Amino acid sequence: MGSAPSRIAEETKDLMKPAVHPVGRLLGQVWVWPAVVMLAVGGYRLGTPDLWRDEIATWTVATRSPGDLLRLLQHVDASNGAYYLLMHGWTAVFGDSTVSLRIPSVLAMAGAAAFVALTAQRLFGNRVAAVGAGLLLAVPPEISRYAQEARSYALVTCAIAAASYFLLRALERPSWRRWAPYCVAMALAGAGHLVSFSTVAGQVALLALHLWRTRPEADRRLLWQYPLAVAVAALPVLPVVLLGSRQSDRQLGWIPAPSLRGLAFFGERLFGSEAVFYAFVPLALLALALPGRRVRAWQALMLAELPVVGVWLVSRLSDTSYFLGRYLLFTVPAWAVLAGGGVGAVYGAVRALARRRGRKPRGAVVAAGLLTVGLLAAPAVAALPEQPAVRYVGSHNGSEEPFKAAAREIAAGYRSGDGMAAPLGDQSWAMAWPGVSYYLPSDVRPRPVFVAQSADDAEELSPTPCPRPADCLGGASRIWLVVLGDTQDPLGAMPTDQAQVLQTQYGAPDRVTPLGGLTVALLDRDA
Repeated sequence: MGSAPSRIAEETKDLMKPAVHPVGRLLGQVWVWPAVVMLAVGGYRLGTPDLWRDEIATWTVATRSPGDLLRLLQHVDASNGAYYLLMHGWTAVFGDSTVSLRIPSVLAMAGAAAFVALTAQRLFGNRVAAVGAGLLLAVPPEISRYAQEARSYALVTCAIAAASYFLLRALERPSWRRWAPYCVAMALAGAGHLVSFSTVAGQVALLALHLWRTRPEADRRLLWQYPLAVAVAALPVLPVVLLGSRQSDRQLGWIPAPSLRGLAFFGERLFGSEAVFYAFVPLALLALALPGRRVRAWQALMLAELPVVGVWLVSRLSDTSYFLGRYLLFTVPAWAVLAGGGVGAVYGAVRALARRRGRKPRGAVVAAGLLTVGLLAAPAVAALPEQPAVRYVGSHNGSEEPFKAAAREIAAGYRSGDGMAAPLGDQSWAMAWPGVSYYLPSDVRPRPVFVAQSADDAEELSPTPCPRPADCLGGASRIWLVVLGDTQDPLGAMPTDQAQVLQTQYGAPDRVTPLGGLTVALLDRDA
């Protein structure tokens, strides 16, 4: 215990320290700049391009009444139910414009970048590694794409990144106060997309490495607390599992069974760029090879790789495949953490080497800083040629889905009482009917043709086609046709029974306008 004069001197010294402004304190946090950069990347030209069919599905479900929404989930898309409910509340407050629909994904991916930085700091104990990891998350084109898309993938990525951080906190000092946020994050991820629960495979390996690293001080309570936390997180997801299992054949039947080659080169698909993935790999290897926290680096690698391997195995052994890049997007944050660890390890090694050779500390810091900037810049530069494809949207025969252009064409020539026919039934996957409807002005509402039930009444994403087209033709003197692909024969692109009825009643189209993915034609009985 020090003397009174010495205590007074220490207290006086503390009082003389300049107070840190709250803004300065905030800007000094390792997670701030990664989040800001991701906001900038995600917000850049957020309104372009137009919504594509998956985003149209989000709109058509989220803007229904809560009762209609819940009834639809009993038939289709239950795996996205939590996201749709979230978006229902969001659109009720902020509207359903293109930008409004996409903002939640921008915010979620910024949150993911923040949690990546916090996770890297906790694993590697290095601010350079933390900030580098958070910044690197913004580089892969698939990340920047889904940061700008009105689908659940960004929210799931954020939830899994948060769960990884909260898991590390709980492992260091187990308590239910620390397990609770982990449970919440995992439940949100599972409810947002069931495949994300495959991250448990990586978490189990992370736990095993933690127990091995901390022996004999390892807290044995983790052996039962972690499984219990996973079980608690899984409870709210069980209804989604039950509904999703009944809908999997319908929604996932188009995904082919993965091959061994598909697994070997999956990183390229996951990142959306071969060059960016192979720019991340050396940084990951540096984290695994350089002295320091190698076990921590292996923990990050397990989080990145084991979920992918697990989903690949399940997809190979079962009748349904789940092996799709965007379904496993939530593993990219672990890759960013690992690559950030490599950057931090190089920074520390260069500083230590420079000091050992007698250089001044400031010179060592400058040299290490320049090398660090170079390491961070390499993946970003590799991503530049790929960025024009970041906002690539779903297509029909390689063309974008020009819902807005089709709506503009119809609105320009619309007359009150016109009808509209769009792909339904086997072609409803294209979401042409709701897609064109989204972009039509509020005063342009063609009467549905060949529709037996609206999408709301049918509790489906698209209207139900009429089994007898002649009974659902109506008396409109003019009908707008929207068909898939670019063609000069729109009737030939329609179902045979519908085309025959239109040919008999209206004859050849009055005008045909291919739009690059969709063709709009006008049938005029009086022409």
